[in-house]
Amino acid sequence: MKASVGDRLIVESPSAGTPRRDGEIVGLHREDGEPPYDVRWSDTGRVSLVFPGPDAHVHHFPEDPGHPGR
Repeated sequence: MKASVGDRLIVESPSAGTPRRDGEIVGLHREDGEPPYDVRWSDTGRVSLVFPGPDAHVHHFPEDPGHPGR
């Protein structure tokens, strides 16, 4: 799994009836874009260090000239 700052991390629910969780990747700890990531969660606005599991995936956004590095 590789990501860039500004991408979305989406964590699917492991059980039915539980909502999935998503957040913006706001920090990388490795230059190659591999985990762990600093993620600002959309439901709380808090930032936490995340080691994504198999229930997570990254939604990449296309290159944006107004946002270098994306």
